[in-house]
Amino acid sequence: MAVEIVYRSSRDPEHLFMDKAEADRHDKMLELAEALGGVLLKAVPSLSEQQAEEASLYMARRRDIFAKAFKSNPEALSVLDEEEPQNTKTDPPSKKEAATKK
Repeated sequence: MAVEIVYRSSRDPEHLFMDKAEADRHDKMLELAEALGGVLLKAVPSLSEQQAEEASLYMARRRDIFAKAFKSNPEALSVLDEEEPQNTKTDPPSKKEAATKK
């Protein structure tokens, strides 16, 4: 019988990861999404918690694209225009997440 080591995200116990670094990245992405959600709710009081959560998860998953846009490269956001519109609850996981989700 083989023994397999898996890592679990502390913020998302349903996701299991084969690599500690991937679990840490997922945790950090969720931490960023949580912080963004709080900022969005303060900035736009008419947003529901659900909307803020979906928007913050969307932004956190695409953090690299938004970072480029915020560094005086708004054209970086054009990549997002090419994506199919998706709900963040059903948004497919990143390649790293998909390889390790169980």
